[in-house]
Amino acid sequence: MAELTSLREAVAELVHDGDTVAMEGFTHLIPTLAGHEIIRQERRDLTLVRMTPDLVYDQMIGMGVARKLVFSWGGNPGVGSLHRFRDAVENGWPVPLEVDEHSHAGMANRYVAGAAHLPFAVLRGYQGSGLADRSATIGTVTCPFTGERLAAVAAVNPDVTVIHAQRADRAGNVQLWGILGVQKEAVLAADRVIVTVEEVVDELEARPGAIVLPNWVVTAVAQVPGGAHPSYAAGYTTRDNAFYSAWDPVSRDRDTFTAWMAEHVLDPAKAAS
Repeated sequence: MAELTSLREAVAELVHDGDTVAMEGFTHLIPTLAGHEIIRQERRDLTLVRMTPDLVYDQMIGMGVARKLVFSWGGNPGVGSLHRFRDAVENGWPVPLEVDEHSHAGMANRYVAGAAHLPFAVLRGYQGSGLADRSATIGTVTCPFTGERLAAVAAVNPDVTVIHAQRADRAGNVQLWGILGVQKEAVLAADRVIVTVEEVVDELEARPGAIVLPNWVVTAVAQVPGGAHPSYAAGYTTRDNAFYSAWDPVSRDRDTFTAWMAEHVLDPAKAAS
């Protein structure tokens, strides 16, 4: 059953060096401040999984948290490249970064297989692409009924999944709505789950289009208002579009990036309670 705790305590207890960590959220509900706490606690050698790594993973990679990235698209949305990601891949700074790249459909199916506790998923995909030649987690299978050759992708089962949501009740049931990605599947596929929320309430109210993650699939819940910034939480916060543009020059230069992180992330006063 989920425990209500602080973000600091949740990361300290549940995220370990060498873990596979998925931090999901599509366009909104991106668990940015949880990523900052992982940076502050100096976790190392993580395999980071995310369908669309953007600014928070750029920051984590640039601070030496990751040894591997499993993903299906990486960039600064609407702006351009992730420069810390590129520097790690191209130059090994601050540490070399291994990559396992997939299509969106392939990554989504990997989460679905993990959530179902199946060893792999089957889809029509990767045809005309060189991705299968570069990944040990993409293969082919023959349909036993039609003989058709299909793509197969290995299930992903994170040690820890981290998501942000709008609210939870005091029993640890989590409610989220708006643009959803693979948060539900990433939670169900994981051994341990941390959820940051905008608000903890006495009782969840029914809401059209919302989903509820029951407390028995969640390990820890931490109230972290604004925990998705610069992305947003529908009904609570708005997207900080200017931040995405401002990140580009910050992340291009190693010294500028390091100074920015020291001021805005590593400072203990920035830590969520």
